[in-house]
Amino acid sequence: MPQLRIALNQIDATVGDLSANSEAVLRWTRHGVERGAHLVAFPEMMLTGYPVEDLALRSSFVSASRAALGELAARLAGEGLGEVPVVLGYLDRSTEETRVNAGLPPGSPSNAGAVLHRGEVVLTFAKHHLPNYGVFDEFRYFVPGATLPVVRVHGVDVALAICEDLWQDGGRVPAARSAGAGLLLAINASPYEVHKDDTRLELVRRRAREAGCALAYLAMVGGQDELVFDGDSIVVDHEGAVLARGPQFTAESLLLDLQLPAAAPAPPSGRVDDGLRVDHVTLSADPLPPYAPQYPGGEAERIDDAEEMYRALVTGVRAYTRKNGFRSVLLGVSGGIDSALCAVIACDALGPENVYGISMPSRYSSEHSRSDAAELARRTGLNLRTVPVGPMFDAYMSAVELTGLAEENLQSRLRGTLLMAVSNQEGHIVLAPGNKSELAVGYSTLYGDSVGAYAPIKDVYKSGVYRLARWRNEVAARRGETPPIPENSIAKPPSAELRPGQVDTDSLPDYDQLDAVLELYVDRDRGRAEIVAAGFPDELVGRVLRMVDAAEYKRRQYPPGTKISPKGFGKDRRLPITNGWRE
Repeated sequence: MPQLRIALNQIDATVGDLSANSEAVLRWTRHGVERGAHLVAFPEMMLTGYPVEDLALRSSFVSASRAALGELAARLAGEGLGEVPVVLGYLDRSTEETRVNAGLPPGSPSNAGAVLHRGEVVLTFAKHHLPNYGVFDEFRYFVPGATLPVVRVHGVDVALAICEDLWQDGGRVPAARSAGAGLLLAINASPYEVHKDDTRLELVRRRAREAGCALAYLAMVGGQDELVFDGDSIVVDHEGAVLARGPQFTAESLLLDLQLPAAAPAPPSGRVDDGLRVDHVTLSADPLPPYAPQYPGGEAERIDDAEEMYRALVTGVRAYTRKNGFRSVLLGVSGGIDSALCAVIACDALGPENVYGISMPSRYSSEHSRSDAAELARRTGLNLRTVPVGPMFDAYMSAVELTGLAEENLQSRLRGTLLMAVSNQEGHIVLAPGNKSELAVGYSTLYGDSVGAYAPIKDVYKSGVYRLARWRNEVAARRGETPPIPENSIAKPPSAELRPGQVDTDSLPDYDQLDAVLELYVDRDRGRAEIVAAGFPDELVGRVLRMVDAAEYKRRQYPPGTKISPKGFGKDRRLPITNGWRE
């Protein structure tokens, strides 16, 4: 059987930075070629970054992507790398009219892939299945592809696909079997969510059996706004047995020596499953002389769900901060669990020297809150200063008479104003520490604790915050390090401390119960009757749902934050603010 050494580069890309992304392709291609790779691959839309959103609708950006692709092909050849085919994703435009949905004219953008070889773009293809759910709006932007691209490399026919082509039935997977492909290579930019690695593995195994050939699933790593990408590239044989599996949340060139079926003497042609037209290019017809394999594969060590979630949050903060040109972050440090976890995530993402905290006690702040904030700084090494808000509060209250909730929220808004002022003065971006439970029910103060550029735990329910805090401390203890989060921040009842003796349960149900109802209503779109039927008291369900529905206007004004669940607030869950429907 012919041999083929592939290099799957699960790396990061920055949306819009065509130059930096091209340099990354050159650098990692050289890495693969120096190790004897015969085929080098990069993720979906590697050249432009993913997702490009409405940049796809700018003709200038599409033209720049196409030009950068041609320049990249020439540079690869010019630097002695042109003999090895390179597969990567980019933004293209269609040449034909399509009647999908309302119809898109020639020149409409496409989520495309290309094969570069000997200084030329030798093959291009567009994504066939376009996702239009969750965070995806690809029907809004792209024209679907109508071909099965196949490239013959050293006597092996390699069929090509892009991300959703595997996630939906039909299309390029059965077409690869009909065309007699020896390998199906899918390039992906599939965002992370909890448990997706297990789903992904089963999907890849199943699709390999359907395609009747080995399958290489190449994934992206890094972050883009609210999305993070976890890598976890996978190669399986034709029966679905894992041959190689890359690490999660780590850039890696996954090299693997494969033995694959020889291509038929006559290249496949014509139309195959779903009416796809075979687009075949022969780059090297003859198999390589036999060689001793050096890269037999193997699986990177798997990580548990808590570590997955935590590393996703760290990746999100790091990517958002650095890709937007900032070096440091600022947050209010209250001594509570939410700000403590956000601070530790930021320290792990950027280094404690780049994390700045402000303790802003008021007359209602307990002594343990002040000491817990100081202890967090001591344990982590972050920069902490204390600025009491009492004098500011007194000045406001002397000018205007406020009582009740208005008086409580004034304290929060003073803290938000102070954080933004220091941000302007010193150039840090502010992190908002709100969690998904609070955001769901509106338990946050607009222009107070909701201020900031990024919200690290926006998609983590309060019960998950406790779980991650305990996990991070346990990891530190196992390593012989000081657990970064003070135990008192975890053990004490959560409180906003805006009035004497206040605790969260004065206004909210117990978080375990609250989160269970929210998970059904927010993440799974269950109605009131279904949630009650699942065993929750009708009064509790009605109360929670009313709070969630009433807080939509607040959520719309909250900063972006890392998505880790199947349905985060924002693009995943799009509800009208003005809405008379109630469950």
